[in-house]
Amino acid sequence: MGRGKVELKRIENKISRQVTFSKRRSGLLKKAHEISVLCDAQVALIVFSTKGKLFEYSSTDSSSMESILERYERHCYAERQLVATDSESQQEGSWAMEYPKLVAKLEVLQRNMRHYVGEDVDTLSLRELQHLEQQLDVALKRIRSKKNQLMHESISQLQKNEKAMVDKNNHLAKLMKENDKKVMEQQKMQQQQNPSPAFLIPAPTPLPFPPLSIGGTYQGRELQIRDESNVQAEGETRTNSNIPSWMFTHIAE
Repeated sequence: MGRGKVELKRIENKISRQVTFSKRRSGLLKKAHEISVLCDAQVALIVFSTKGKLFEYSSTDSSSMESILERYERHCYAERQLVATDSESQQEGSWAMEYPKLVAKLEVLQRNMRHYVGEDVDTLSLRELQHLEQQLDVALKRIRSKKNQLMHESISQLQKNEKAMVDKNNHLAKLMKENDKKVMEQQKMQQQQNPSPAFLIPAPTPLPFPPLSIGGTYQGRELQIRDESNVQAEGETRTNSNIPSWMFTHIAE
C-alpha cells in the first residue's frame, strides 16, 4: 500500500523541526544543483533558518550569485517599466477618447449659462423656454430659502447678543450699587471712629438800647400831630426823635 498524503503544517517540536530543516535543505540544494547541471540554467538559492542563519547556493561560484541577482533586478525593473508604459499608453488612449466628450460637455454648460443670464434665447423653442423658466423658478426658491435661513440665523444671533449685553449691564449695575453701599458704610465707620467737633453757635449780638428821652415825648408827639399850626416843629421832631417835643415848643417861642 502507498503512503498517504501528509498534511503540511508547522512542526511544533524544536528538535524534529531542526532535523527536518537540515534534511529538506540538503535535498533542496541537491535539486538546485541537478537542475543547473541538467538544464544548463543559472540557479541562485538563498535560505534563512529560524535563527537567522544564511544558506546560499549558486550554479557555478560565489560571483555568479551577484550576477544572477543583478540580472534578476534588471529584469524586474524592465518589467515595471513595461507595465508603466502600457498603462500610460492606455491612459493616453483613454484621454484621446475622453477629450471630445469633455469639449462637448463644456459647450453645453456654456450655452446653459448664457441661457440662464438671458442671452441667446431667440433660438430656443417654447418647450425649451418653459423648461428654462422652471429651472430658474427652482433656483430662485432655493436662493430665497437660503436667504431667509441666513436672516433668521442672524436675527437669533443678534437677540442672543442683546440678551447677553443686558445681563452684563445688569450685573455691572449690581456691582456699582454694591460698591456705593460699601463706600457709604466705610464713610459711616470713619465718622464713628473720628467724630467731627460740633459747630459753635455764635452768641446773639445784644440789641442797642433805645436812646433815653424825657417823659412826655410820645404825648408831645400826639399833641403836635393834632395841632395843625406846629407842622414845622412836627417835621423836625420826626427827623430827630431823640429830642423831646417840649424843647421844640420853647424854641418856637
